[in-house]
Amino acid sequence: MPPPRALTETGDPFLLTPGPLTTSRGVKAAMLHDWGSRDPGFIALNRAVLAALPAVVHAGTSHLAVPMQGSGTFAVEAMLTSFIPRAGKALLLVNGAYGERARRILEIAGRAHLVLATAEDTPPDAGALAAALAADPAITHVFAVHCETTSGILNPLAELAAVTAAAGRALLVDAMSAFGALPLDARTTRFQALAASSNKCLEGVPGLGFVLCERAALAAAAGNATTLSLDLADQARALEATGQYRFTPPTHVIAALHQALAEFAAEGGQEGRGARYRANCARLIEGMGALGFRPLLPAALQAPIIVTFHMPADPAFEFPRFYEALAARGFLIYPGKLTVAPSFRIGCIGRVGLAEMDAFLAAAAAVLGELGVRLAPARAA
Repeated sequence: MPPPRALTETGDPFLLTPGPLTTSRGVKAAMLHDWGSRDPGFIALNRAVLAALPAVVHAGTSHLAVPMQGSGTFAVEAMLTSFIPRAGKALLLVNGAYGERARRILEIAGRAHLVLATAEDTPPDAGALAAALAADPAITHVFAVHCETTSGILNPLAELAAVTAAAGRALLVDAMSAFGALPLDARTTRFQALAASSNKCLEGVPGLGFVLCERAALAAAAGNATTLSLDLADQARALEATGQYRFTPPTHVIAALHQALAEFAAEGGQEGRGARYRANCARLIEGMGALGFRPLLPAALQAPIIVTFHMPADPAFEFPRFYEALAARGFLIYPGKLTVAPSFRIGCIGRVGLAEMDAFLAAAAAVLGELGVRLAPARAA
């Protein structure tokens, strides 16, 4: 007899990953209609989406949301190659795969850059950043990841922003896994541009990245881009002039994001969404600890987005079998991306709450019994 299977209301498994994520029925239903990309109805819907995005972080007066067709990496590449001029130089704060991806983007684009690296379980140090900026006046931009999902670590963005601003440099932020859930206020944390996407904490579907761009800096960025399709200044110019994208937009994705933003507002915005994710994260860590799994990060560094757990030492534990047995019960998790330790990851975001976390923990306990894995309860970090 197959094991009992937990499924969403539409019969899908729960995605306990950093994205794509489990979405609501309303978000799915928003994609059941076709839109003409040059139709006034779609143009109005798209404008509503773009107006709502800066408001999430109180940036409505200072920043403009510029959409970019594609995954979040498209938006990050557009941000880096549009804002860092050919004569500029970036300092990249790297403590995971997404910082490394930014480095690769700048290598290909031929932009000068330095890397200030820390281990995947260690946040960037504000003092080290200040020293690096003081030592190299050629640096024009600093790049930081708010929540690095390689480990799930929360990087100290407000401190890094303050140091960058005090040194007279511009901050570029990868907020993919943070935007909409982790506290951020553009009125007190200054950034020139911030990249995020439709399918993370906003709980839309994949296919649209966006960059919140400081208005004056965006105007000055004209001519910087290294590619036509990822030119944020040109994309913004076309949208302002015509209300239309330069190239075909992902209409269904944008309609889904419009609905997701309505649900986001109904939940209480960043504060409400973040509270649910924090509760999910706390329940997950407590429950996995009771089963014998040890999280990589101490509580002070753990963002409530995705949790990395050490691979247990019991030889009966094999991650592929653990994954497959959980999938058979309706839960999809992620393998690890760490170099510092063998690990796997479980997400806390998407349209899930405490009931789903409890169901997952019950499934994990059943799978451990099925595999013959015996672990001692882990102590809290």
